[in-house]
Order: sequence, then C-alpha cells, then structure tokens
Amino acid sequence: MLRFFLGRVAVLIPTFLGVSLIAFSFIRLLPGDPVMLMSGERVMAPERHAAIMHDLGFDRPVAVQYLSYLGNVLKGDLGTSIVTKRPVLQEFGALFPATLELSICAIILAVCLGVPAGVFAAVKRGTWFDQSIMGVALVGYSMPIFWWGLLLIIFFSGYLHWTPVSGRISLMYFFKPVTGFMLIDSLLSGQKGAFASALNSLILPTIVLGTIPLAVIARQTRSAMLEVLGEDYVRTARSKGLTPFRIIGVHALRNALIPVVTTIGLQIGVLMAGAILTETIFSWPGIGKWMVDAVFKRDYTVVQGGLLLISAIIMFVNLVVDLMYGLVNPRIRH
Repeated sequence: MLRFFLGRVAVLIPTFLGVSLIAFSFIRLLPGDPVMLMSGERVMAPERHAAIMHDLGFDRPVAVQYLSYLGNVLKGDLGTSIVTKRPVLQEFGALFPATLELSICAIILAVCLGVPAGVFAAVKRGTWFDQSIMGVALVGYSMPIFWWGLLLIIFFSGYLHWTPVSGRISLMYFFKPVTGFMLIDSLLSGQKGAFASALNSLILPTIVLGTIPLAVIARQTRSAMLEVLGEDYVRTARSKGLTPFRIIGVHALRNALIPVVTTIGLQIGVLMAGAILTETIFSWPGIGKWMVDAVFKRDYTVVQGGLLLISAIIMFVNLVVDLMYGLVNPRIRH
C-alpha cells in the first residue's frame, strides 16, 4: 500500500509544476495593463508607471518572474493582492469555506440522488423508469449552468418568492463568523431563524451546482451496474436464493463502486469550475466570484495563487480517490 501511495504522490510533482506554469502564464495572456487598471485608467506619468512596474516586478524577464514566483510558492508565499494589498492565502482562507460549504452540499445532493437513480435504472433496464431517468440525466448534463440558475431564480425567487435571489443569509441576521460555514455559524449564533435563512439561501445554488455531477454519477452508476449484473457471481448469488437487496446492495454495488468513486472524485473539478458561474449568478461570496473579480481587475497574484490552490485541492482529492480504490477493492493495491 505504501508503494502504491508513493507512486501516486510522485505523479503529482510534475503535475503541480505544470499547473504553476499555466497559472503564471494565463493572466499574462490577457490584454490590459495591470498598473493602468489599478489607477482606474487615469492618465499616469511614464515615470510613475515605470516605478510601479518595477515595484511589482513586472519589468523583469518573464522567465525570471516565473522562477521567482515558483520559489516563493515552494516557501508557502503566494504573494499579495495588487488591489487589496492582503496576502493571497489570507483572502483564500477567508472565502474558501463559502465555496467548500456549497460544494459539499452539491456533491451530497449528487451522490444521494445519483447513485440510487443509477442503480434503479440498471435494475429496471429498458423500462419507462430507466428511460425517464436517463433522459432527465441527459437534460441535466446538457443544461448550461448560467441558464439553469437564472431559470430557478426567476421561478422560485421572482415568481414564488420562496428563496432569496442572492447572498448566504438574510441581512436581518448579523453575527461574527466562527467556522466560515454559514449553516454552522448560524446555529452557533443562537439567533432565531438564522439557520433557516442560511439553509434557504443555500437551496438554489446547491441545486444549480449539483445538477451536472448528479447527471454524470447517475449515468456512470447505471453503466457500472449493468456490467456487474451480468457477471457469473451475481447469477450464482441469485441461484443460492439470496434476497434482491443483498444481491444488488452488497455483491453488485460494491464491485460497481470503483468507476463510480472515480467519477465522484473527478466531479470535484467540475464543482470548482461550476462554482465560478454559480457564485457569480447568486453573488455567493466564495473563491469563484473572487477569481472572476481578480481576472477583470488583472490582479495577477490573486489569479495565479487562486488557480494554484484550486488545482492543488483537485489533485489532493484525486489522490484520496486513488487511495480509496484500495479500500473498495483490495486487489488494486497489488
């Protein structure tokens, strides 16, 4: 198992270096002068412009800038925001709980609905239930996030007035955050109605962000279950007179979980990408909206550091998924 773990970790090193190079290069490919954007596009004397470029290190060769940036990253320093003058790690740490809370709720929704839907669709293969589930999954996978989010806002917030349009909690409630997770902090605050308001604000963003992972998990679960249900050991279990619940829930589902676990792990990247649009639509104060604002403001250090941190999270989740293979199926350890 240790060799299996070290092999997976070794693969992450060149991946991390490649991501750091992409993160460094991405913002510099965009048009626009960061110094002029910082000044509000006001006329600036060439001497002043050159002095600011020198202070920020933008007048050095690109290769030198990258090596300096990489050295600082390896020391744990992702730089300071050009706009807010705050360390990137500090800003990320303050905003990440909002994105994490939304992503956890979205993946829980996707797994709790997607896995059972895929299992039942496989068991009822060829029936109207199977076709309906797969049809809905295809629609959910194909639906653009921004369009789906706007539809839900118009119907549930604008027409029915059931949910708020944006934000994490009603402006009626104010308390000092403890964990950064609004659901937990609203409970700790002791204010009546705060938890219900936070939960109500979380419903639509969770549905929007979890729709695509839900559809993917349902389709992958169905495919994996169909393959497993045709194996000899499943027919043997049936011939022994085992109950359908034990055959499907123990023998078939456990062996079908490996591709499903892989799919769930890969959806973390989808959640991070989808969070950018979802947080922008619902004005959710997380890292997605933070990154969008940084791109528009040409805040180099925030974009670089944000991309690197998000990529590191995705790589860590994929490593955990790889290690989970050994728990789901011990043969993979060898």
